Amino acid sequence: MLGGLFLTFPVLGQEADQSWTAGLQQMDSSQMTLLLIIGVVLLLIVIIMGVMLYLLSFLMSVIRQDNPALAAQPSWWENFKEKFVTGKMKPIEQEADIQLDHSYDGIVELDNFMPPWLAYVFYLSIGFAIIYFVNYSVLGIGKTQMEEYEEELAIAAMEEEARGESMLAAIDENTVEFTSSTAAIEAGSELYAGNCAACHAMDGGGGVGPNLTDEYWIHGGDIKDIFSVVKYGVVEKGMIPWQDQLSPEQMQQVSSYILTLQGTSPANPKEPQGEKYEPNIEEPLDALGEDELGLEPAE
Repeated sequence: MLGGLFLTFPVLGQEADQSWTAGLQQMDSSQMTLLLIIGVVLLLIVIIMGVMLYLLSFLMSVIRQDNPALAAQPSWWENFKEKFVTGKMKPIEQEADIQLDHSYDGIVELDNFMPPWLAYVFYLSIGFAIIYFVNYSVLGIGKTQMEEYEEELAIAAMEEEARGESMLAAIDENTVEFTSSTAAIEAGSELYAGNCAACHAMDGGGGVGPNLTDEYWIHGGDIKDIFSVVKYGVVEKGMIPWQDQLSPEQMQQVSSYILTLQGTSPANPKEPQGEKYEPNIEEPLDALGEDELGLEPAE
């Protein structure tokens, strides 16, 4: 039972350390000053109590010297030690009465009673176990380890979601990347149908706006170029900026969907506009010649 009691301390201690650290981080300078003052006051109280106990012990010793009748009586410390620490031990002359019959290699064991402090700890552990059981298993007030674990998982999931939303909110024309996830493409398709199809046609073949299915682009055909056009618009040609109506994530989704229209066959494709876009593909070093690498031929 004592082992079970001690095993609960690390869990309780870990939670207490986390809450204590979080509390300190949230304190301002005035609160920290107040906490420091309280700590100093408590330390002074402990020191004063220690000095008072020392003076009391010194005073009792002086009184015992002046009054021989009190000298034979045990001191308060001896009474406390006998009642709560060691118990009333039998004199050496009476140890034969509590000797066990069996000896171990000539060593005789005494049938001593349990020290009072250990008995009190045992009783406290029983009381703690009852309170613990009623609190967690009967009344359900406290959280079990599994409930705490599930709560921590839920908190971690919310923090992860918040980090993801923060990262999505930070997407701009310099950091945007093409996303090929089914959910993102479907969301981009819905955004395109609701906002872009009126000028570019549902199949991307173009109308008032240019054809989005061919290889020719007026402002560049990279994901960053498309995102920038969607975000800032082309006001002189009638395309409004969408940064006030769409989130960065939504602009990424619709830009990615537009790239999926490349190579498709619209019903009424508009003539190409702009320049042919060729993606920049880095050629591996082993495919380059010595002249391109700037190497001198070996003699």
